[in-house]
Amino acid sequence: MTSLDSYFGLKKYGSSVRVESLGGATTFLAMAYITVVNPSILAQAGMDFGAVFVATCIAAAFGSIVMGLYGKYPIAQAPGMGQNAYFTFGIVLGMGHDWQTALGAVFISGVIFVTLSIFPVREWLVNAIPRNLKLGMAAGIGLFLGFIALKNAGIVVGNAATLVSLGDIFSFEPLACLLGFVTIAALTARKVRGAVIIGILLATVLGWLFGGVEFKGIVAMPPSPAPVFLQLDIAGALQLSMVTAILSLLIVDVFDTAGTLIGVATRADLLDKDGKLPRLNRALLSDSTATVVGALAGTSSTTSYIESAAGVEAGGRTGLTAVVCGLLFLACLFFAPLAQSVPAYATASALLFVACLMARSLADLDWSDITETAPAVIAAITMPLSFSVAEGIGLGFITYVAIKIVSGKARECGSASYVIALIFALKYAFL
Repeated sequence: MTSLDSYFGLKKYGSSVRVESLGGATTFLAMAYITVVNPSILAQAGMDFGAVFVATCIAAAFGSIVMGLYGKYPIAQAPGMGQNAYFTFGIVLGMGHDWQTALGAVFISGVIFVTLSIFPVREWLVNAIPRNLKLGMAAGIGLFLGFIALKNAGIVVGNAATLVSLGDIFSFEPLACLLGFVTIAALTARKVRGAVIIGILLATVLGWLFGGVEFKGIVAMPPSPAPVFLQLDIAGALQLSMVTAILSLLIVDVFDTAGTLIGVATRADLLDKDGKLPRLNRALLSDSTATVVGALAGTSSTTSYIESAAGVEAGGRTGLTAVVCGLLFLACLFFAPLAQSVPAYATASALLFVACLMARSLADLDWSDITETAPAVIAAITMPLSFSVAEGIGLGFITYVAIKIVSGKARECGSASYVIALIFALKYAFL
């Protein structure tokens, strides 16, 4: 116990091994849904569900433990919501690449992120992108996830005349999804820990009883990771048409990580006297390394989870919280049969709830300046309607720069905004 105290500084933060363990367990319960949701999303790209389940647990365990031991923050990691949707619906189903090439793009974006984390350019990139555009991107990813959830549950269906329309919401799958969603939202409002897992399990049990879903068991040896382990195609990801995909993965990962780190650290009162995050380079390096390892294991980009705030609320203040959470993800490897027994409409209820949380970023926009809010809203709207995170990011940057120039505010654009807008403009013009 003494060694743990000296390494993590438990006494300094007024914490203990018991409190940190409780924080880690709380964070795990808040984000354990990813072990089911991530494989279900990547399976639509043609990847093996069981193998991706293993990759998800490994990436989450590695990222969380490294963040705890090296970054020393109570922030857990796992394959990110939004990044996995872009992987499947943007790169594979949208652009027509195979999932091996998409994994190669994740790997390359992770390597670039590692490089940015080592050199001072990381601060230039993080600070140069407009705040309002970041908020619009976050909300857009949320809306995209919501659209995917409604589609997977059969609540929204295709329509030749109007593109989309309302499905038969009184059929079993839409009703089960909506019941799960209502349960998650209501329990969250009542501050019940593990609300997302409870909602997923409720919809799943209903499926076992009345929806014809097969129950495959609870505990077993982990599935083989071979179908996705080291299957990435790096050479395929280096083709010119993949540039914007890699850039999109990088941008989302960098800002998702930075936002989560600052948000959770602020809630835990871990910022320094100048309001900055100590050991930022260590935290970013932990996150970016996890993305590289996750790609090798066979999953989409790994990122820091805002659900870590649940562990902070439970008292977690040090890296020991993240280590405990990571160890629980390793233990989760033996619950693959339960994960494979969860139907798509049950995970859709969790996706829909996450969408609601992410969409609230729009409330923080500076609505007094139309040159800031218009591009952010364009980015947010474009993502679900184009079924692509990348297209939303691209159109957001292009309109941001164009509006600033035409309105006489060109100097308000950072150099990074011009560079990113130019890359996407060239992509739309020639690719």
